[in-house]
Amino acid sequence: MPNDTPIISASPDIMSGTPVFAGTRVPVQTLLDYLKAGESIDDFLDGFPTVNREQVVAFLEEAGKQLISMVA
Repeated sequence: MPNDTPIISASPDIMSGTPVFAGTRVPVQTLLDYLKAGESIDDFLDGFPTVNREQVVAFLEEAGKQLISMVA
C-alpha cells in the first residue's frame, strides 16, 4: 500500500468511531479477534470481502513497528 494511504480510520459517523479498515465498516478488532481465536487471515478475508490482503498486511506490519518502537 502506498505510504499516504490510510490503513485504518475512525469517524463518529462510521461504527460510532470504532477504528475500522479504511474504506470499510470492518473493525480492526475483528481481525485481532479472528487471529486470537486461531483463525487465519484467509478466513478473515473470506468473511469480510470489503477488506483486502494488502490492508491486513499493512496493519500487521504497522502494529509490529509500533510495538518494537515501544521497547527499543
